[in-house]
Amino acid sequence: MFKPRRYFVYFLDLFLIIESYFLALLLDRDFNLSLLPPTFFQSVFVIVIGIQALVFVTSSLYRSIWRYASLHDMMEIFKTVSIACIFSGLALFFFRLDAHFSRVVFVLDMGLLLGQVAGTRLCWRVYRERYFQNGGLLPAFGSKGGGDAVPRTLIVGAGDAGNMLLREIAKQPEPSYRIVGFIDDDPEKLHMRMLGVEVLGAIADLDQIVAEHSIDKVIIAIPSAGSKFLRGMVFKCQQTGVRFKIIPGLSEIISGDVKVSNIRDVEIEDLLGRDPVKLDDSSISNYLNGKRVLVSGAAGSIGSEICRQVGQYAPAMLVLLDNAETPLFYIERELSALFPGLHIVPLLCDVRNQDRVEHIFSEILPDVVFHAAAYKHVPMIEHNPAEGVLCNILGGMNIAAVSQQFGVSNFVMISTDKAVNPTNVMGATKRATERFIQALADGSHTKFSTVRFGNVLGSNGSVIPVFMEQIASGGPVTITHPEITRFFMTIPEASQLVLQSACFGTGGEIFVLDMGEPVRIVELAEHLVRLSGMTPHSDIDFVYTGLRPGEKLYEELFFKGENVLNTPHSKIHVMAPVTQDYEELLHLLQRLVCAARENDTATLLTLLQAVVPEYTPTPNGK
Repeated sequence: MFKPRRYFVYFLDLFLIIESYFLALLLDRDFNLSLLPPTFFQSVFVIVIGIQALVFVTSSLYRSIWRYASLHDMMEIFKTVSIACIFSGLALFFFRLDAHFSRVVFVLDMGLLLGQVAGTRLCWRVYRERYFQNGGLLPAFGSKGGGDAVPRTLIVGAGDAGNMLLREIAKQPEPSYRIVGFIDDDPEKLHMRMLGVEVLGAIADLDQIVAEHSIDKVIIAIPSAGSKFLRGMVFKCQQTGVRFKIIPGLSEIISGDVKVSNIRDVEIEDLLGRDPVKLDDSSISNYLNGKRVLVSGAAGSIGSEICRQVGQYAPAMLVLLDNAETPLFYIERELSALFPGLHIVPLLCDVRNQDRVEHIFSEILPDVVFHAAAYKHVPMIEHNPAEGVLCNILGGMNIAAVSQQFGVSNFVMISTDKAVNPTNVMGATKRATERFIQALADGSHTKFSTVRFGNVLGSNGSVIPVFMEQIASGGPVTITHPEITRFFMTIPEASQLVLQSACFGTGGEIFVLDMGEPVRIVELAEHLVRLSGMTPHSDIDFVYTGLRPGEKLYEELFFKGENVLNTPHSKIHVMAPVTQDYEELLHLLQRLVCAARENDTATLLTLLQAVVPEYTPTPNGK
């Protein structure tokens, strides 16, 4: 149904139909219409105008929004005008008025009508975008007048993303940025213009351009930019004293999760250079879709992200198992909002309580289990070794054994790089659980596997929140050692690869995620200081406190001599199953659990070394 504005547009087009045909006749007859018979306007003119008006009113032209007129709309105009002119010409033959048909008039009419209809749409869009916003006049992009509260902004990258960003900012009723210009390293783009905005120079000229044009903010509009480039840009922006933002990554834009205009702060993940993860969705869907999935430690950093990833594959039920009441409440509420059609069951459970675990499994009968519940904080477990053994080893044994008892199809345990040649109780407990899982997998109908990876950015207890808190309070930033390094990956990346790993192998394998290059913690802290708009070692002091108990200078992902193989995914490696003496290992682990329950730390450490021969305690952190 037409709205009043649509009626106005249609009558404007009707005027253009009449005017175009009349002008075509004038041009064909050198502006002398006296040669036309009087009946011409009573028959031919009425038929031509009537047919063209009918074609226009039945077209889709009046369902488009002028202010967003695009190439698609131009093609629609061309199609409508062509059909209108052709049908009006055929109508003359149908009514036996072909003697009045003129090919010159036909071509002139079509050209004039096409140009004028397209021109009205284009003029309105230009007017809306360039001058009329929110009922008033605004200066064009790059203007030096008005809007002091709107930051004068420079876009880095005059490519497709920069163009999209500029257009989306232009559409905003009250733009948050006054775009002054672009900078780009392509010499062919220098001094060229995009929507009237000039490419002012190369990235190397940033400080000069900022000074000349009084730039307040820089937006990095290169979605494919690598971490090295971003670190350089952050450093340059800091030196020139301007604030900086970034548009989302290319994968986020393509997936439709965000728009180019969702400008955000540069984050530490951008500077560490983790590439987007490509998943084999069909293979993951095969074992998750329509299945009952249980996640232990579901309220933790990794567990909660695994739940978010699993929810995308439409399981029949998602069981959230955790011992922390409040975090469990929040993750259940979040997932219910994200996946309103998903059957979510939040269950309070301590994995050390075997009776409770058995009761839950007997009622739920899960098909897939992700075991992420564990104590992970190295210094904390060094001070509380008995609790580490009970949670990490006993809890893992309970969940794994009960999974086998109730016929779980896939079982995945989350492990850590600290399990490799461990120097702390936490790493040793995770390695002991790895060994138990491998021993249990031998001959089991349940496909047991373990996924081992390093630190995740932003997880509970990670170093980044500590650094940010120290920076916010003015420093100093405390680091244990100037040469200490760690492997890092993002929580979503780790969780996605955990899901992918479960597709591979037949049981008993340990999968190791590709963590990339190790990162010096001092460099990580320096990046965080720069992202906070300050200068490391100047505005914020750095203090080295020495390694903590159980802490290693360098982490490892593999044991020496482990048979490391590739998998179909480039970021996942696998260690073939190792034969374990299940009865002997089980006896040692039961004695270890007894020592933990009795708080017999000396016996506990002795037995832990018996279970994990590679464990070399370093109580002084050396």
